[in-house]
Amino acid sequence: MLSAEDLLAGSQLTFVVTVPRSLLRPSLNGQTPNGDAAQEDAAGALAVRLRPLTIGDMQMIARAAKDKDSLVATLMVQQALVEPKLSVAQVAAMHAGLVQFLLDQVNHISGITLPAQELDQAVEAPLARAAFLLAQAFGWTPQEVGSLTLGQILLHLQLLHEQERA
Repeated sequence: MLSAEDLLAGSQLTFVVTVPRSLLRPSLNGQTPNGDAAQEDAAGALAVRLRPLTIGDMQMIARAAKDKDSLVATLMVQQALVEPKLSVAQVAAMHAGLVQFLLDQVNHISGITLPAQELDQAVEAPLARAAFLLAQAFGWTPQEVGSLTLGQILLHLQLLHEQERA
């Protein structure tokens, strides 16, 4: 049997994550924003230290972000960054590609991402396919499809099926 210490040990770990220099200094066709040729140093990348998010972190983030979905990613990255320690405002000032990269890493080390195989299985699930078909056929948002009962989903799918046969 696992002990309480075994179960809690993962939340104390930190991970060094290499950030590609191209994410730190974006360029377009080898040109930096000021027009100079982009140059990469010998190291080619830098690193940050991240920690996994805990349930307590996620609850605090959910309360702080409330209805602001865009704030969730910023808070997740800010809470997970151990080194360098940044404020919410500093993380919000980063460019979107860098925040997305860091968020992907945070999700991975926190165990809240789906491996590709599980994602493929979720997409193939009957309800996921039904939701996609309904959204596509009727122009509904995911929230609108999500508010339907199973009976309503089946009824609309049956109507679509009959429409195809006609």
